Amino acid sequence: MEVLLTNDDGIDATGLQAVRETLADVADVTVVEPADDQSAVGRAMSREASIEERDAGFAVHGTPVDCVIAGTKALDIDPDLVVAGCNRGANLGGYTLGRSGTVSAAVEAAFFDIPAIAVSLYFPGTDERYREFDPDVPAYQEAARATRFLVDHAPEAGVFEHADYLNINAPLPPGYEPDDPTPERHAPMSVTRPSHVYRIDGERDGDRVVIHDRIWELMAEGTIPDPPGTDRRAVVDGEVSVTPLAAPHTTEHHEALDGLVAAYDGE
Repeated sequence: MEVLLTNDDGIDATGLQAVRETLADVADVTVVEPADDQSAVGRAMSREASIEERDAGFAVHGTPVDCVIAGTKALDIDPDLVVAGCNRGANLGGYTLGRSGTVSAAVEAAFFDIPAIAVSLYFPGTDERYREFDPDVPAYQEAARATRFLVDHAPEAGVFEHADYLNINAPLPPGYEPDDPTPERHAPMSVTRPSHVYRIDGERDGDRVVIHDRIWELMAEGTIPDPPGTDRRAVVDGEVSVTPLAAPHTTEHHEALDGLVAAYDGE
């Protein structure tokens, strides 16, 4: 299998290294990554972006979406699957899907009719701890293991006949200790749906506004209101969350809007 590997943390990211090394046993992997950190850029796209070859792969001075377009259209790559990650930090809940550069790379691949997997690492703690946490390669072992399993088995199982892409969020390996390559056991995996719980607020501080994502605090306390079956509940409970998703936006018949549109000509 030909796999195009990208992310939004940049080509030197540890999570990229962990996934690349793990996938090498089951796929031919070509790295097309942002040259530097492009976290939370969503589906931003550049008009043009410079590209250079490095030992790890192709470094694109642009966004994750630029990398997918470059890899599938400008370079001599014909991937069977696009993998985005592993991201340093979780991408959980419906409200994060459009913001995440990692998930957006998978969405872009889906628009090219290429199956895709986005994978992210969850670790307990507040938003402040997230900013300080620098996980080593063993920290990504559970995420990389889950990615390898799905890359190896999901296509032939027909998963992508019903899902455009998968959003994986994995916890730290059970019993994880820094620099310990052999966790005692593995986390279970569950199929989930994105949580709809939203806890964003902002405070004015002089001439600036400080935005807080309160979900991190609730997750650190273990008091999240997410029910069983949601992505956030799964990772807090120590499971690998796998959410099957569709890329195109969907519409629904709306009688009230039909009435307004019908009345428009009479105004």
